[in-house]
Amino acid sequence: MYIFLVILIIVVCVILAAVVLIQNSKGGGLAANFSAPTQVMGVRQTTDFLEKATWVLAGALMVLSIIATIAIPHSTSVDPMHSEVTASNDLTPMQQPASTATPLDE
Repeated sequence: MYIFLVILIIVVCVILAAVVLIQNSKGGGLAANFSAPTQVMGVRQTTDFLEKATWVLAGALMVLSIIATIAIPHSTSVDPMHSEVTASNDLTPMQQPASTATPLDE
């Protein structure tokens, strides 16, 4: 289920990026200088569709992200690295026996 949701999120992200890149700039800037003056009234329905598609895809992305967060598989097994660290902390350090130096017989 989680893998399916992740794949669906990736597909929605790619489609959302494509829809955003297709849209014309409304704020002017550099893109306004290159617009054709004949496309004033004929593109309005396309712009409305792309704007609605952007909102729908953004909402779908948010909902899918929340559902994927809920569906993350939780591991019930103990992490071997964690158990090794806690096991080594429970052990007392080895006591080194005092070295008994014996003089060498001459």
